[in-house]
Amino acid sequence: MGEQPVSRLLGLIGDAPEQGPQPGVPPYHTPVFIPAHPRYPGGGAAPCVDYELLARPSGPPVPVAFTTLRGLVDALGPAQPWIAVSLGPFAEAMRQAGLPRVWLDPVVAPGGRRWRAEDLVRAYGGEEAPA
Repeated sequence: MGEQPVSRLLGLIGDAPEQGPQPGVPPYHTPVFIPAHPRYPGGGAAPCVDYELLARPSGPPVPVAFTTLRGLVDALGPAQPWIAVSLGPFAEAMRQAGLPRVWLDPVVAPGGRRWRAEDLVRAYGGEEAPA
């Protein structure tokens, strides 16, 4: 038979073997939820999306992805802006940007920075939800 296909994600998330699928790494087109928010630069420039990085106790901040929306909300709070993308293209974009490997489904320590409803109002305008 032919050679077994190898995901292009190998080497982008965690340590990868030379060939074959890596245990625990989802397929390339797996939808994931990324902490992100829109930017409206003004002056006729096109809007864009900024991905948020997660600070670690040591080392540089890293891009993160969650395999479920519930996981993102549990880790970062219900007001966290997010975007859904395919894992493979996201991991490749982060690598091309020179960022560390994507941290999939990170455990976030309680008490870390979380978006609040008032942060969304401050950032994007609108009215606060009633208390």
